[in-house]
Amino acid sequence: MSESARILVIDDEESIRMTVSMTLKHAGYVVDTAENGKQATEKAAANFYNLALIDIRLPDMEGTELLTALKETTPKMVKIILTGYPALQNAVTAINKGVDAYLIKPVNTDELLRLIREQLDKQKHETEYSQQRVAQFVETRFKELQTEELDTPKATKKD
Repeated sequence: MSESARILVIDDEESIRMTVSMTLKHAGYVVDTAENGKQATEKAAANFYNLALIDIRLPDMEGTELLTALKETTPKMVKIILTGYPALQNAVTAINKGVDAYLIKPVNTDELLRLIREQLDKQKHETEYSQQRVAQFVETRFKELQTEELDTPKATKKD
């Protein structure tokens, strides 16, 4: 991405928030943190984030619940679940609620950074494609309107 992507790290453990945050900042990302779901939703409503790293167990809600809340504030935000408690039911629920990836703690730093780059590249390509589609629609609609205008008989003046 031409400018630094913005990432929101949501985890109730301060040591994990700090470690992940420092790793991401070192990799060139702009990072913000939240320690619970409420704080994360407030920050996402007030700021734009390209990506969120979400702990599955938060003190005030499940990470899978937070997926829905974040989708409402920023639909195109990439959402990655990080969990120290992997369970098939959590994974299925996360997938059904639109998670983009699911990683198990402890997370390998190289794997995390690779996944983030991959997801952000995918997001960038989807945005570019959407912009192209909108431009094509506008151009086509403009031509249609011009044609309609030419085909519409002009009112003639009676002398």
